[in-house]
Amino acid sequence: MAVKADHRGNNRVVFERGISAQMMGIDGTWRRECIMEDVSDSGAKLTIDGSVEGLHLKEFFLLLSSTGLAYRRCELAWVNGDQIGVTFLKVGDKRKKARSTAVGA
Repeated sequence: MAVKADHRGNNRVVFERGISAQMMGIDGTWRRECIMEDVSDSGAKLTIDGSVEGLHLKEFFLLLSSTGLAYRRCELAWVNGDQIGVTFLKVGDKRKKARSTAVGA
């Protein structure tokens, strides 16, 4: 495990072998195994088991425990083959986005 600063200045923890996790749709209709390669306060890099085609990745949960009690709400940031970057959403992020869109309209 190593700690590095990323291009946004966030401390990012890089896992040598990755951490097993699961992705789950917001509505619970799909789940996919993944490996968390690195993580910071703002997001993570995941390697997906299988294709991401057909999954609704705009917003989903990253389950960090087998019981589902440790999780983060995520938004897709980028896709590169079987790897994706996710941004962690904090409580109230949706409302802030909706408000800023309404103000800009």
